[in-house]
Amino acid sequence: MLLYTKHPISIYNSLSKKKELFKPINKGSIGMYVCGPTVYSNVHLGNLRTFMSFDMIFRYFKHLGFKVRYVRNITDAGHLENDEDEGEDRIAKKARLERLEPMEVVQKYTVDFHNTLNTFNFLPPDIEPTATGHIIEQIEVIKVILDKGLAYEVNGSVYFDVLKYNESNNYGILSGRRIEDLIHNTRALNGQSDKRSPQDFALWKKAEKNHIMRWPSPWSSGFPGWHIECTVMSIKYLGKQFDIHGGGIDLKFPHHECEIAQGKAWNDCFPVNYWMHANMLTLDGQKMAKSTGNNILPGEILSGNTEKLSKGFSPSVVRFFMMQAHYRSILDFSNDALLASEKGYLKLIDALKTLKNLVPSSSKSKFNVLNWKQRCYDAMSDDFNTPVLIAELFGAVKYINQIKDGNNTIGVEELEILKKTLNNFIFDILGLENEKDKSSKSKLADTVKILINIRNQARKEKNFKLSDQIRNQLIDIGIQLKDSKDGTNFFVD
Repeated sequence: MLLYTKHPISIYNSLSKKKELFKPINKGSIGMYVCGPTVYSNVHLGNLRTFMSFDMIFRYFKHLGFKVRYVRNITDAGHLENDEDEGEDRIAKKARLERLEPMEVVQKYTVDFHNTLNTFNFLPPDIEPTATGHIIEQIEVIKVILDKGLAYEVNGSVYFDVLKYNESNNYGILSGRRIEDLIHNTRALNGQSDKRSPQDFALWKKAEKNHIMRWPSPWSSGFPGWHIECTVMSIKYLGKQFDIHGGGIDLKFPHHECEIAQGKAWNDCFPVNYWMHANMLTLDGQKMAKSTGNNILPGEILSGNTEKLSKGFSPSVVRFFMMQAHYRSILDFSNDALLASEKGYLKLIDALKTLKNLVPSSSKSKFNVLNWKQRCYDAMSDDFNTPVLIAELFGAVKYINQIKDGNNTIGVEELEILKKTLNNFIFDILGLENEKDKSSKSKLADTVKILINIRNQARKEKNFKLSDQIRNQLIDIGIQLKDSKDGTNFFVD
């Protein structure tokens, strides 16, 4: 029996503003889209938390046996400096400041994004489309929305007509904002704006003469609006209606609100059943953001090269720190919190090491392993409640230490269940790694490389006795050397 049939999930749906029993459109399969980065600068720790939350969610779905198509985009065009469709494209601006081609900026920060996520043990998405790779599709969708009378073209730019859409739909259904309030709180348009109403947003923008990133369209040489890319790519790869759309809470309005409007205008149906939003990471009580400079980079937290930290912390400690808060809760970053997380993480890893050496007993235990296992699944199936899960994991740690000290017992079957369940939740679902094992493996590799170099030198000097001795003694401890024209590699039996 697949695990998802035994452990139904409740998800907080931002659309209904309540927890709902999760029912995928196609049984056993999930389509999930998450808004990815705009690649004009290094990913900061606040961005990392959002992506880490959805990595954990992706991992749990896969663990339960769902077939998941996870799509996370790269925004490499069309993201202007503010939500009023004014200012420079963020990537083009960075290219001008750094005297680079825009695609050099894109490549530089896309590589940084991938390297950072690899460092923190993220699973890759199944599809990672780019905005520039889907310009044709975006133009075709804009044509459809224009034909339906829900957009208009002015001087080469195309805008979505929010007031027209709102006549038969609810613009604000996700964010809870009323169109009347939006009108009241919006500044009046100046004489230079092409918009009919301040609430309207760009589907296509005509490029000014100095704008580097531009593509031909029926309306002008220009570039797509920021919101249209996610609508087009999510629906292209997941269908007119799909299960989950995720992102940071700051994207709820206007970005995700606009996505709903575009999807409904395009296909006459709401595109997403469950909207999920990860909350922010704060620093000194303020939101982390690139624009304000109130942020810390992942590299700084690993090296400790920042005045905000007393030392560097490993990727798994950072990950454990983030998993201790619910993904919908605000999490404040501090040196003390990381130090406490490091202690907790090491306590977990030490308990796993102790677990390997425990001897099962035939006497009855005071700890019900099956009930504990069920509580772990209950926590994760309750809107991915990692803080409650971690509390349950530490309950198991206490039990393990009791057994070690002779104050409790465990049977053979219970021992195997405990080992498997802890490994599933700590490594497969929370995505932690055993940093101690990684360190030991790294030291082993360095040591073997030294011996390989000594052996190569011995062979060069025709000292075959020493060369064979090194090879044979490594074989005796389970390390095989393999010589080839490209050099010598090794593997452990």
